[in-house]
Amino acid sequence: MFSEETIRFLKDLRDHNERDWFRSQKQRYEAHVKSASRAFAASLSGLLSSRYDASVEAKIYRINRDVRFAKDKTPYNTHVHLSFLDPEIEMAWMVGLETDRLVLGYGAFAFDPEKLKSWRERVSGPAGLQLLGILQKGDLRLEPPELKRVPAGYPSDHPASDLLRRKSFALWVDGLPPSAAFGEAAPEGLADKLRLFDPVRDWFIEELGKTGWQGSIS
Repeated sequence: MFSEETIRFLKDLRDHNERDWFRSQKQRYEAHVKSASRAFAASLSGLLSSRYDASVEAKIYRINRDVRFAKDKTPYNTHVHLSFLDPEIEMAWMVGLETDRLVLGYGAFAFDPEKLKSWRERVSGPAGLQLLGILQKGDLRLEPPELKRVPAGYPSDHPASDLLRRKSFALWVDGLPPSAAFGEAAPEGLADKLRLFDPVRDWFIEELGKTGWQGSIS
């Protein structure tokens, strides 16, 4: 499982983000990041599968960065990112372990054209106001909308303009210390924290679960 050694490795990697250094520290990476990620992912996916009576699949994102089109050519990520695919709706729970914080999330980073159409149809009506009410009740951070203007066909002063200007939906819990992910008991504690997203998840399943949103994220 994750530990203080995981954070120590990530901080060292941040200061020595070079392939030669990484190769020399491969044993630390294998023990405190790679193996720890697998153990954490297996435990949390099992807990979520039991809670929602469905098969929740975990994805561990690679530590290697794709630098083909990036100005920053450092070869490695200095964080651990995992996602847990929600089998009831095309969304995912997310866990990000960074050197100075732990972030939890729920959502999807992009709606394909058909899903975007369904999203706008739903949030432009009473369901959109319902979702806004849910979001106002929780101490959660929502990523800013991608569009500056409301899409054509909707009034610029639409009460759900914030939702209509979105092409994705990512909701976050901030302010957790990295230590919240440490140890054998951490997955259970974080599984409980992820309940904060249940009202939003329920909204997506109720409003969009029958419009082609079923299935896993590719």
